[in-house]
Amino acid sequence: MSQVIAEEPIEATAPEEDFVPELTAFTCIYCGDMAADTAGALRIQYPANVKFIKLPCTGKIDVRYILAAFEQGADGVYVVGCPIGNCHHVRGNERGWARVKRTKKILDEIGLGSERLEMFFMSGSQGETFANAAKEMLERMRRLGPSPLKGGSGR
Repeated sequence: MSQVIAEEPIEATAPEEDFVPELTAFTCIYCGDMAADTAGALRIQYPANVKFIKLPCTGKIDVRYILAAFEQGADGVYVVGCPIGNCHHVRGNERGWARVKRTKKILDEIGLGSERLEMFFMSGSQGETFANAAKEMLERMRRLGPSPLKGGSGR
């Protein structure tokens, strides 16, 4: 006769009810930043808990910048650049996208998860698209819960 030892059930970590994700958005000074300005000018609501970091071009994004954002408390990070084929620096947004994809692989390898990082492409006139990207990231982070780097409460 074998003995069965009852163990505590392992539950998936559910996001806390009062958890407000911290987001970091890297934007190019052309389309990304202009889209944020357009959203504001049109009074389109988007999450207030987004920290903006302006870059001359998303082609200047670096894996180290993204990882540093997570180390400094971001639950999610996203990059906003010009539409593909319409970059003010010719192919900067494509270089940025390649770095974001590389960083997503690193995030999976270290256990943080690639879904905590995204890149969006839009023109400066797309304020609604900008707001929707911020809302999408906020909802995604609420679903995922606080960053594992925060070691607990996420506050």
